[in-house]
Amino acid sequence: FMPNYVRPKVPGATIFFTVNLADRGSSALIRNIGNVRQAVQITQSERPFRIDAWVVLPDHMHCVWALPKGDADYAAKWRLIKSRYSQSLPNGQRRESHIRKAERGVWQHRFWEHHIRNADDSRTHIEYC
Repeated sequence: FMPNYVRPKVPGATIFFTVNLADRGSSALIRNIGNVRQAVQITQSERPFRIDAWVVLPDHMHCVWALPKGDADYAAKWRLIKSRYSQSLPNGQRRESHIRKAERGVWQHRFWEHHIRNADDSRTHIEYC
């Protein structure tokens, strides 16, 4: 049984994210920081969002984004960032399940998001980053 998780869709929202690599012991994000930056810059130029805070750690990232008025599609932005970063890396070892689904196996499937509620909530999450 898989739960049917429905993400909130709030146009123009400010959102805190945590995004993890599949290999939580890896240092791939900081080793390939240029690839991270490029994936974000290209995606941001195509599908704009404001970055209020961002920290890249060895195996995960935290960030706070503000979506443009009328835009609630942060999932597509993350899909593009994750895909572009993954495609920039050489092919590594992949599990059979990744090969079957045509996945690289670089990222955890999901990401965590928290919609910012007020100025104190925003300040707390920006400081956390």
